[in-house]
Amino acid sequence: MREIDMIIIHCSASRCDRDYTFEALDNDHRSRGWNGCGYHYYVTKDGEIHMGRKEETVGAHAGKKFNPHSIGICYEGGLNARGQPEDTRTEAQKRTLTKLISSMKKRYPMAQVLGHRDLPGVHKDCPCYDVRKELSERS
Repeated sequence: MREIDMIIIHCSASRCDRDYTFEALDNDHRSRGWNGCGYHYYVTKDGEIHMGRKEETVGAHAGKKFNPHSIGICYEGGLNARGQPEDTRTEAQKRTLTKLISSMKKRYPMAQVLGHRDLPGVHKDCPCYDVRKELSERS
C-alpha cells in the first residue's frame, strides 16, 4: 500500500468549448509511452468521474519526485475558448470535485490538497484556480 501525503489537482489544459473525453486523454497518454491515463481520476464537464489508474498504482501526473506518494485528480478543461488559462469548471465538475476530494481526505487524512502549480518548480497555471484558497473558503 502506498503512503499518500498529497492529493494533486490538475486540469487537462483543453479548451472549454471542445470535448476532451476520457478516451482521448487515455489515448494521448498512451501515445507518450505511458501505461494509460496518468491520473487516478478524471472529471469530465458533465461531472462524471472516470477511473484512470488505481490508487495503489503510482500515477504519471506530477513528476518522479511527487508521483510515488500522491493521487492525481484532473478535470476536463482549464483553457477558455481562446486557449488561455482560465477556471472553466462547470457546476457539475465543482460538485464532483468537492465530493471526490472530501472522500480522498477521509481515506488519506494527512494528505495535503493542492494544485499542480503549487508544487515546487512547476511553472504552469494548472489547474487554473487556487485550490488551497477554495478549500479554505469551504471550511
